[in-house]
Amino acid sequence: MKVSHGLGKDGGLDRQTGQDVSRRDFMKFCAAVSAALGTSAGISAEAVAKALTDKARPSVIYLHNSECTGCSEALLRATPTTAGGLNLPGIDSLILDVISLDYHETLMAAAGEKAEEAMHEAMHNPNGYVCVIEGAIPTKDGGIYGMVAGHTMYDITLKVAKGAKAVIAYGNCATFGNMPAAEPNPTGCKGFNETYKEHGLKAINIAGCPPNPVNFVGAVVYYLTKGMPELDEYARPTVFFGKSVHDQCERLPHFEAGRFAPSFDSEEARKGYCLYELGCKGPYTYNNCPSVKFNQTNWPVQAGHPCIGCSEPGFWDNLSPFYEPL
Repeated sequence: MKVSHGLGKDGGLDRQTGQDVSRRDFMKFCAAVSAALGTSAGISAEAVAKALTDKARPSVIYLHNSECTGCSEALLRATPTTAGGLNLPGIDSLILDVISLDYHETLMAAAGEKAEEAMHEAMHNPNGYVCVIEGAIPTKDGGIYGMVAGHTMYDITLKVAKGAKAVIAYGNCATFGNMPAAEPNPTGCKGFNETYKEHGLKAINIAGCPPNPVNFVGAVVYYLTKGMPELDEYARPTVFFGKSVHDQCERLPHFEAGRFAPSFDSEEARKGYCLYELGCKGPYTYNNCPSVKFNQTNWPVQAGHPCIGCSEPGFWDNLSPFYEPL
């Protein structure tokens, strides 16, 4: 029994128009993804559309390890919104209808043995599959602190990832360990690349807590159209994580002029002054939050909250206290 949540293999765009997503809205979304990829990527909105509607879509096996499922929530709750006067369709409507999501513990209808069968069938797909990892991997004491159906998360992830055409680590838990790996880390949690480097495996890291869904979509599109993207020293695509939040921030002129908000309820804060003295970690954080925003609408600093550095390795330990400058 194959449990598939999405179309992926026959007529993706036709299904979109049948679900009240017009071609015009679809192309607007593709343009947004193309813009997120940047001019250096050289991927047009038309190329994005082709990648998202190609009938030869890879199967996707989405694994959960030690995490809160916030990354899935971020992806699936990217609802239709208005940005720049444009009506953008929800990411869930687009992504889950144009890939074959054959295994996702939170979303799939099957349970127990049927769920396991769906995963194993996807692993033998002649067209291959993409493995998406959400959550850190417990490694202490043989990995016994994370078990599914009598098998450790370590072993399940290794088995699925070894046969995948590509691996995407989605969210800071999967990329760097995040909160599960914070001191004292009693379960020995680690990110994917640190855990499986001895096996020669390397994932594309889409960091963040939660990550921006557009970056996940963009990574998939880049892989489908051009192969592996250029990665930084932490295996993050430079097209998304190549610039610091600080350098893209709309409050940068205030920083350069020495105008800082001393408290959240101050007149300076209401004027939009720099939040560095309130703990903003933007200068140490690499992400595209200021340009992409969340739901094409807002991001923490614009909303008046300091960046906490959630796309950086070990940010819970290395960049805290969050409301004090480093």
